[in-house]
Amino acid sequence: IIIIIDYIYFNIFYLSKQLSAFSCKNKFSLMKLRKYYFKRIKSTNDSAINKIKSGILKGIVISEQQRKGRGQRGNNWISLKGNLFMSIFFEISKKISIKKMTYKNCQIVKKSLQKFTKYKILVKLPNDLLINNEKICGMLQETIFKNKKKYLIVGIGLNLVKSPKINNYPTNYLNYYALKKNSKLAVLRSISNMYEKKMNNFK
Repeated sequence: IIIIIDYIYFNIFYLSKQLSAFSCKNKFSLMKLRKYYFKRIKSTNDSAINKIKSGILKGIVISEQQRKGRGQRGNNWISLKGNLFMSIFFEISKKISIKKMTYKNCQIVKKSLQKFTKYKILVKLPNDLLINNEKICGMLQETIFKNKKKYLIVGIGLNLVKSPKINNYPTNYLNYYALKKNSKLAVLRSISNMYEKKMNNFK
């Protein structure tokens, strides 16, 4: 009888450990990012930074328009109506290098968008995505510290339905090369879901 009781106890203990491990694994692998929607703001990156400073430590800021969207090297991002403007923010490791961080972000966004077109999407360093040598998407990465923890803000500007004319830099929009006309919501969900799965890779 004692042997049977010990066997049952062992199995219950082992099962509880397995369930606990499974729960923890899914807790992190399925971490959801709350979305904050705006009609028009100065910059989604600026809004994300302000949210971190106020104690909101992860999420996605989306706006239909930006008054002063920011691009690389201090350039303005031209925010045409109908395109996608968003910033994802979350905690990252203090030790992750800029090179590694840039590579991961480019691959996540590239993979998120590739499902919408049969044309190959290429990365132009540091943060541009191209189809047929035409820019369809750009990113702006920024980091800040709060309470000795490091946070990443990834600003994403996607030409979804139209593209700006830029001297000496060919541009186009994703739906031009798409298998079908894609909604902003569908693309947003694709990017959001991919980051929710890959966030722990930045730890």
